[in-house]
Amino acid sequence: MKEIEVLVERGILVGVNIQNDSNFDYSMIELGELAKALEVEIVGTITQNLERVTPSHYVGTGKIEEIKRFYDESGANLVIFNDELSPSQIRNLERELDCKVIDRTMLILDIFERRAKTREAKMQVELAQLQYMLPRLVGLHASLSRQGGGTGGGFRNRGAGETKLELDRRKIEDQIAKLRKDLEVVKDQRETQRKQRRKNEVPVVSLVGYTNAGKSTIMNQILRKLGHLENKQVFEKDMLFATLETSVRSIELEDKKSFLLTDTVGFVSKLPHHLVKAFRSTLEEAKNSDLLLHVVDVSNEEYKFMMEVTNNTLKDIDVVDVPTVYVYNKADLANLTYPLVSGENIWISAKEDKGLDELIEIIKQRIFADYVKCSMLIPFDRGEIVSYLNSNATVLSTEYEENGTLLSLELKESDYKKYEEFVVAK
Repeated sequence: MKEIEVLVERGILVGVNIQNDSNFDYSMIELGELAKALEVEIVGTITQNLERVTPSHYVGTGKIEEIKRFYDESGANLVIFNDELSPSQIRNLERELDCKVIDRTMLILDIFERRAKTREAKMQVELAQLQYMLPRLVGLHASLSRQGGGTGGGFRNRGAGETKLELDRRKIEDQIAKLRKDLEVVKDQRETQRKQRRKNEVPVVSLVGYTNAGKSTIMNQILRKLGHLENKQVFEKDMLFATLETSVRSIELEDKKSFLLTDTVGFVSKLPHHLVKAFRSTLEEAKNSDLLLHVVDVSNEEYKFMMEVTNNTLKDIDVVDVPTVYVYNKADLANLTYPLVSGENIWISAKEDKGLDELIEIIKQRIFADYVKCSMLIPFDRGEIVSYLNSNATVLSTEYEENGTLLSLELKESDYKKYEEFVVAK
């Protein structure tokens, strides 16, 4: 039986270090990791130091010859550039190099396409892909328009390729409009859920951070620790963008207090603008949180840069002024002291389950700060109130007095105000 030959993609990474960017080397390593996430074999890397990118080809003309030579010698079939290229740059490079050229944005969009599981995530990725593709079609259309075709004024005969491009563009525009409409419906549904949560006064804690910092591992360890069912666990793997969907889990503590824990999509440097825009409604879970847990892979030498990227992306989606705790994860790999708590910072190892108890304690202190401790005497004919408080408050002790049930308890401020007439001591 004849074996089917599988085409292995072998790529060359190309980057331009503009004005001695201190994070350039790491961005190239990350580009390689993104390529590997798509099973591309990296055969080499070519870089160039420039004051600014070359508008026509991104790299200087001399560098193109070097890339071409290396491409021919290495047996590569793909060249990957470390920035988003303009339509004309891609066109010029493909013509000069005579090979397939992709940029960092295409790489990330492709990873997102493969990782998307839910209908919403798939629509968000498709929207970002189409928005990326549209100007590139338009650019191609413009170049065709300039070619040949008659003398004098008036309309020229239209080529078949040009007509097809216009049809493609119209199809893309129609599909973009449809996706936007469909996503608006999903956004409205999510907003309804948020309003219900606010009405029920359920606090929301959101995990945010760079991709692969360990957000999903932290969520799963908290779920395990508090005895939640296995099927509530979220997917975790040591890979870039392991999860794209925002996972929301209800966490119930031993003392009857509960909160929602959300795990959002991870960030990465140079995250495509279209992608951030498409995922905006999902990322806005963080905006409506009572507390952010900014998870940091402290074992990575570039962790400060990763924190900066995360903070800038959060600003881009208007997530500002939300109380934040910095969770320095993988402290075991960084040979740091852990678990350790210092102000708004905590050092943990989620994999080793070290520091999770302290983290849960921090969450409780931050989100239940408005809880009130008091004693209430509830008349015997108001048993429904005792039943409600047993279900929704932390009852520290229960005594039966002559005039009713005496409860020593800790409860939400709103419940305290609701039953304030029964308070006998605070």
